[in-house]
Formats: sequence, structure tokens, C-alpha cells
Amino acid sequence: MGSFPPHNFSWVEPGKLAGMAMPRMTCEYQYLLDNGIKHLVSLTERKPPYHDSCPELQLQHIKIADFTPPSSSQIDRFLSIVEEANSKGEGVGVHCMHGFGRTGTMLACYLVKTRKISGIDAINEIRQLRRGSIETHEQEKAVVQFYQRIK
Repeated sequence: MGSFPPHNFSWVEPGKLAGMAMPRMTCEYQYLLDNGIKHLVSLTERKPPYHDSCPELQLQHIKIADFTPPSSSQIDRFLSIVEEANSKGEGVGVHCMHGFGRTGTMLACYLVKTRKISGIDAINEIRQLRRGSIETHEQEKAVVQFYQRIK
């Protein structure tokens, strides 16, 4: 059986970090592995279904309630997971329910950190790559505050 990408899958940094909606099928986890993604970060309250069908894919769980922004420590934890995986040449996938709000917020913070760009620029860039990303004012604010905190 072939593997195919989870809904709303796209690379933000090819080979390093991708965003997506919640994977729901074994073949979607297999797609991640086939494409060098060894770590999956779940931002949903519940873990994704069948995630244990691919034991080689390491699941990290950072619980964020829907439509709410991540805390500073959650952002830092996410970025250190990505940094550590990337340093070993391993890709990371991140998802929430649909791959827009919580996922987009984390992806924008990643761009702020790795590209040294402002929060607003990062938000615009993620929205260009992934339409509909970063859904609430609070989520936007989280990215801007992250930029202010690390600049």
C-alpha cells in the first residue's frame, strides 16, 4: 500500500520542518517517514489516532487548547525539538487539528528564530506558504512577542 501526505501537508524548510493537519491513517505516518520526518509534534489536546502504527516515528506532545496561543515555554520546547532533530539530519512534522492556527503559530516562531526576521514578516511568510494560517489575534501576538523576546 502506498503512502500519501496528511491533509494540508507542506514543508516550511524542506527536509527540516513541515506543517500539516492531524494525520489519521497509517499510510500518512508512513509518508512522513518516507520523507525523512522522524519526529511528529502534536499540538492537540489528544494524540493523533494510530500514531503507534509507526514506532520509528517519535511522537512529542505539546498540548495547546484550540484557538489559543502557545506559551513561551511551549514555543521554546518546540524549537528545541526541531533544532535537536535537525542537528541529526532528521525532519520534524508539526500538526494541530487542521494545521492552521496552532501549527502556523509554531511555524512562524521557527522562521523568526532561524531566519532572524520579525514576527510580522514570519506571519506573512507562513500565510503565503500555508493559506489560512495563524487564526487569532492572540496567536499573532504570540509570534510578535516571541520575536521581541529573542531579538
